[in-house]
Amino acid sequence: MSKATVDSPEKISEQEPKQSYWRIITNKYIRPAVVLTLLLTILTGLIYPGVVTAIAQLVFPYQANGSLHYVNGKLVGSDLIGQYWTSAKYFHGRPSATVSAATGTPAPYAADNSTASNLGPTSKVLIQTVQQRVAELKKENPNAPPGPVPVDLVTASGSGLDPDISIAAALYQVPRIASARGLSRKIVQQLVMDHVHGRFLGIFGEPYLNVLELNLTLDALK
Repeated sequence: MSKATVDSPEKISEQEPKQSYWRIITNKYIRPAVVLTLLLTILTGLIYPGVVTAIAQLVFPYQANGSLHYVNGKLVGSDLIGQYWTSAKYFHGRPSATVSAATGTPAPYAADNSTASNLGPTSKVLIQTVQQRVAELKKENPNAPPGPVPVDLVTASGSGLDPDISIAAALYQVPRIASARGLSRKIVQQLVMDHVHGRFLGIFGEPYLNVLELNLTLDALK
């Protein structure tokens, strides 16, 4: 017949502090950490993005959906990302230094690989490139106004995807576009001035024109 054993008071007193210690750790540290993680995940990962998205869709849906332009139901571009225009009938944007992500070869306005040339103002390569662009621009626009060419037509932007040009850059191209489309320069010039966007809040940046907006307006002329 076996005899029941009873732990000594010393052994019981040793076990109780161990159990009490882990209970304290769980209640004081682990449980609050898990609860806060779940709460913050729900708040910042679901509720906050959902509320912001809903407000954006209600207040400014055009901008929230990418500022996209459709013509006859077909997507033709966005106000936010420039395109590579080459036809003489259209306004051209700034040069682009982007390259193809797959091949590494130059690919102007490659939206999947935004980049700059990373050339400084003292770079001989940059100086030579700008000089070449100036020569090509003058050849492309033989009837352009005399004087220095607009700087944004011969220098690439930091992103390589700039969708806008300056007023001077747009006016520089007016003679070429008017001739290619059989329009008077006055009409094309007025179109430019009608689509000037002012400074942000009236003080930041410079007036500009969106190239896609200009070209779509040109196509809409009867």
